[in-house]
Amino acid sequence: MTESEIPSLVSLCVDAVKSDLLRGDDDLLPILHELPPNLLDLLVSRLPPFALQKLHRAMPFDDREDEFSDECIGNGRKRGRSSRAGDFDKAWRNLFILRWPEIGRRIEVIEPPEWQQIYWETHLQNCLDEVAEVASLPSFDGCLGEVKISDSLLELIGCEGDMATSTSGYSKLRHHCVHFGYLARCLRLQNIFCNEEICHLLRNSKLQSLELRWIRSKEHITGVCKLLNQNSESLKTLEFIHCTLSSASITEICSSLSPKSLQAHGIKHFSINTTKFLETNPSSVPVELVSFLSSGRSLYSLKLSDNHLGQKFAKVLFSTLLNASSSLSILDLSENNISGWLSELSALSKSNTRTPLRVGKSLQSLRELNLRGNNLNKDDADDLRYALVHLPNLEVLDMSDNPIGDDGIRSLIPFLMEASEKCTRFVDLMLENCELSCHGVTELIKTLSSLSRPLKSLSIADNDLGSQVAGVLGEFLCTPIQVLNAGGIGLRSSGFQVLQEKLTKELKLVEIDISKNRGGIETANFLSKLMSEAPKLAIVNAAYNLMPVESLTAICSAIKNAKGTLQRMDLSGNTWDYQPVYDSMLADIQCNERLILILPSLTPDAPYDADP
Repeated sequence: MTESEIPSLVSLCVDAVKSDLLRGDDDLLPILHELPPNLLDLLVSRLPPFALQKLHRAMPFDDREDEFSDECIGNGRKRGRSSRAGDFDKAWRNLFILRWPEIGRRIEVIEPPEWQQIYWETHLQNCLDEVAEVASLPSFDGCLGEVKISDSLLELIGCEGDMATSTSGYSKLRHHCVHFGYLARCLRLQNIFCNEEICHLLRNSKLQSLELRWIRSKEHITGVCKLLNQNSESLKTLEFIHCTLSSASITEICSSLSPKSLQAHGIKHFSINTTKFLETNPSSVPVELVSFLSSGRSLYSLKLSDNHLGQKFAKVLFSTLLNASSSLSILDLSENNISGWLSELSALSKSNTRTPLRVGKSLQSLRELNLRGNNLNKDDADDLRYALVHLPNLEVLDMSDNPIGDDGIRSLIPFLMEASEKCTRFVDLMLENCELSCHGVTELIKTLSSLSRPLKSLSIADNDLGSQVAGVLGEFLCTPIQVLNAGGIGLRSSGFQVLQEKLTKELKLVEIDISKNRGGIETANFLSKLMSEAPKLAIVNAAYNLMPVESLTAICSAIKNAKGTLQRMDLSGNTWDYQPVYDSMLADIQCNERLILILPSLTPDAPYDADP
């Protein structure tokens, strides 16, 4: 052993403490509390998760701040927060990032998390997913809590070697639920867990978000309802995916969500996706669901997507929301077949133009409406025009993947003009794959360009518009538009040339998608001009444009001159042959650590990894 390999006395002591904590020597904890700050910090930074959890839980607390202790979660008593909480939080963050680097980076962007809580919540989810694979086998016949956790997962938290065998309970799911379940707030459960046993295993949990998958049988529904009832006062988000539900099932679920101490449930986000409804009449709506939607004063988002809902179901749903008192902000009815669902409202509005319809609070507060992929036609667009009048706070409308055509667009134009005149918040319009022509889009864009309150985001992707639309589209780029999706509209080289000529002033553009337009070298020329005129440009998708490899020269030069604002550029799908001359050029722009550059394969056998 060389001198550099000889462990220090401090390292040996830390290893000894770690070993004792993992083996259950809790008598050591009071002694550790008295360590000098520098030694305690060193110990905290080196302990594996399971040992760190024991030390953190047993730390002395002062009374200046409040925090729920794990022992007191069940009865609601509080104790003070450790004055050294920052040191522990840093240690938990490092352990989380080490184990789940991608998840950790995403979480940090959203909001500062409580790292200890999300560490054990994510670990418990990993355990549940692993056990689900075992319990789903036809040969499985036993208790879920007795299923052993794999050595690989145990090693990740420090339960390895002698620790894993000294106490058999540590290797079973039951232990992880009992010791870490109280920290779980968001879980994803498959149908195998929808039974009374999981309710017992998670009895100390206060779930706020629950995703349920593959719920099919009456037994599953019974287990789900017990779990929902157990968490009815804390649950805020509930999602069903790939399930099979009957009216009776929905009635039981809705009944389980109302705490006995409250008249109305507290669910904020309710979602049923890619689910089959068993009734032979798909238009029927369970009375309990209507009551659930009507009494949900906290309901913020409602998503019923890809469930084969019919026109009559959507009519009843919309009528319910018209008179509900919740502050619904997001309504997603995408991927159903609800053509004609607003015909009655339209007829009523047309025959009663002097007296406005009485509309409840739900639709008054609606900000996002997603009707993508509902087989809506031009008549539905005309009906929607009358419904939109009653949505004064609408900000986002997605009509993509509906064959509304140019006539449908012309029906929506009066709404856009009125929204601008009333200074409403409408800012985002999506019209992808709507069978639009150059004439219809030209009329739309001219209207949008003249509005006193312009859009921030527009998508006209996957409509066969041709290069003729380039002139008006280039002028539109000179408005305050921030996000534009014009992918797959047939611009070709001539269209990109016209776009380039129209860029005569500084743009507000932040994100643009011009992919699948077969623009060749003119795509690169346009991008070069665009980056010089759009100082805030951050995201560019120029994939699949038949650009030759020579395009890299112009693009790399433009990126260097973009003053570091660009964060992501997608150039994939262009067939490029590798040339050594481009290595130094690419290495030069990769000095920008914020930039993610996605390139085509630059070698015959291996892709060029341009993601730092």
